Order: sequence, then C-alpha cells, then structure tokens
Amino acid sequence: MAMTRAGERAPTAAEMELIADAAYRRIPERLAALVHDVVIRIEEFPDDDVAREMTLESDYDLLGLYSGVSLDRQSVSDVRENVDMIFLYRRPIIDYWAETGETLEAVLRHVLIHEIGHHFGLSDEEMERIEEEA
Repeated sequence: MAMTRAGERAPTAAEMELIADAAYRRIPERLAALVHDVVIRIEEFPDDDVAREMTLESDYDLLGLYSGVSLDRQSVSDVRENVDMIFLYRRPIIDYWAETGETLEAVLRHVLIHEIGHHFGLSDEEMERIEEEA
C-alpha cells in the first residue's frame, strides 16, 4: 500500500468508505436532514466519460462528483431511472490529504458537503458558509 505524509499508509477503498461514513455523520445537520437516498461510492479515479465531460487535465483534478438530479430540478412527475450518488475519488483525495496536512476525515467531510450542496443546488459560496458555521 502506498505511503503518504509522515509515513502514514494510504487507506484502502474499504477503509476510506468507513472514514467517509464517519465524515458524513459529521456534516452540518441542516444538510444531513435533507439527504435521504444518496449513495456514497469510493472509486479510484473518475472514469473516462467523467474526465472527458469535465475536461479534466489530470485524473487527479477531481475529488468527488454528485451524479443525479438535484432536488431543485426534480419533478414529482419524473420517473427516476437511477439512484443519486456521490462519488469520492480515492487517489486524488489521498494526494490532496497528503499535501494539505488536514485529517482525511476533514477532507472527506469537505468533499461531501460540497457534493451534497450540489445535490441541493447550492452555490460554492453558500457551501463555504455552511462549512464555516459547522
């Protein structure tokens, strides 16, 4: 397993899933109360379609991605074909974690808040305020 800052071992996908679950339980209540059916998945990197669609210069440019229809665009008459998901990209997150000195749970919490904010149609400024309040 790859070593990261100060000799710490990079978590496996299963370990990161546990840390992400703990981070999710610590997101601000006003966001957590609104999220019911979002699935969180750990992937190594964004897939080729995502990289192309987001015009990523590197697979390390994206830490997470909300996939689905945000609540501000959903209609009761729409038939949902897929479940809403938040993808957390393990390798880019590990690099970011190693560079920043933040705890991995803090990094994951930040990414989750950002992606849940997109789920609800919040701006980056609104998400920053929510994080500062927490």
